[in-house]
Amino acid sequence: MPYTYGTREWQDSFTKLMDDLIYSENKPYIMGTPSWIAAYEALIQNDASYKEIARDWEGSVVIHVQADPDVGLDDDMYLLMDLWHGDCRSVRLVPTDVGEAGDFLLTATFARWKQVMTGQLDAVKGMMQGKIKLRGDLPTIVRNSKAATRLVELVEGVDTIFLDEMTSEEIEAFKPWVEFLREEYSL
Repeated sequence: MPYTYGTREWQDSFTKLMDDLIYSENKPYIMGTPSWIAAYEALIQNDASYKEIARDWEGSVVIHVQADPDVGLDDDMYLLMDLWHGDCRSVRLVPTDVGEAGDFLLTATFARWKQVMTGQLDAVKGMMQGKIKLRGDLPTIVRNSKAATRLVELVEGVDTIFLDEMTSEEIEAFKPWVEFLREEYSL
């Protein structure tokens, strides 16, 4: 039976899945998987620099990765970071409606997000240049650009396999896992 997002059961189950996978899967992690999310969340939660420079930040940030079937991403992906005064309360894959309701929604293609996550594109500059679409208050992002930059620096620290680096056979083998996540967690 699928879990309903927002319930304690959903949260407990997804957290357990992340905890189990971070210890059972080998690095590098596939971008956007629960083990990858767990690694990123832990980096944010344990980073003293982020805690200090983000002490005035309030609100959720949603990374919206647009579907790109050519790399095996058949549906849009929403990654919500629940950030509050330097604390990262959680990082989670979320259903579309939850992602669209985030305080700050950052939308871009898979290729653009890969550029950000590998340090080839500054996220704040990307927003200002229209390479990343922002729904939310840009002046707030600009005022907190050091915190945004630190989040990008931290994601660069996650040992990541990007979908476009996988063979077609690896992608096909990965798709049932994605389907399981969609069905089990209403994503």
